Amino acid sequence: MQNSEQRKTWYSVDLEQRKTWYSPVADAYNKLRPRYPQELVNRVVEIAHLPEEAAILEIGCGPGNATVSFAQLGYSMVCLEPSPEACQLARQNCAAYPNVEFQQSTFEEWELETGKFNAVLAATSFHWVSPDVGYAKVANTLQDDGSLILLWNMTLQPQYEVFQTLNEAYEIHAPSLVEYEDRETQANILKGLGQKIIDSGKFKDLVSEYIPCEVTYSVDNYLLLLSTFSPYIGLNPQTRDALFALLREKIEQNFGGSIKVSYLSAFHVAQKF
Repeated sequence: MQNSEQRKTWYSVDLEQRKTWYSPVADAYNKLRPRYPQELVNRVVEIAHLPEEAAILEIGCGPGNATVSFAQLGYSMVCLEPSPEACQLARQNCAAYPNVEFQQSTFEEWELETGKFNAVLAATSFHWVSPDVGYAKVANTLQDDGSLILLWNMTLQPQYEVFQTLNEAYEIHAPSLVEYEDRETQANILKGLGQKIIDSGKFKDLVSEYIPCEVTYSVDNYLLLLSTFSPYIGLNPQTRDALFALLREKIEQNFGGSIKVSYLSAFHVAQKF
């Protein structure tokens, strides 16, 4: 019911607005957005053939939700994040890793360093980058044998029976957000995202994998989590407050004040042509 961000062309949002889009919810994002399973990260490292001394450029690192998993493996990283609040949180979360550098910048505005990196990483963020800029600039900054690594945490979805109950609140206050993605739908979305990499003409040997994940949130944390997703950020504040009030009521009355959600955590790895 988050109206999958992965399918939205958020790069069409004004660049200046994009820089601070997540700033008001940076703390909640840091606290509640799911991290990426380490087994998935380890698999990415294996497929991308990252050497021990690899240099990684990360696009849109946010508060460092994926950064830490790569930093703790000892890689040298340059991480781009336009939101000052998220960038500060990322610095705090990665304070133990001296080889990680943060730059408050969008990828579009970042000054290209040609042929420098072994890998370019984007964790649920590449949909913010204009395809007119993204794939070509990524290819230019990679070494000849470098890899593009895209991580995705798909829409966090309750069981369908729970969705049907919560849907009553959406129909009243935010019908544009009504959408249910089962596992097959999410797998098809991921397939489409992978095809975009190949269609760019800049990459080859695409490998895509995913694993199912589950997490349980209290009603307070679930509503705070929802507030970190772009469709909710874009809602009129009064509409969002009314929606959340009714969601809270339904979760407390019907599900004991907590909610279990599932999603696919996935990656695409492709090598530069």
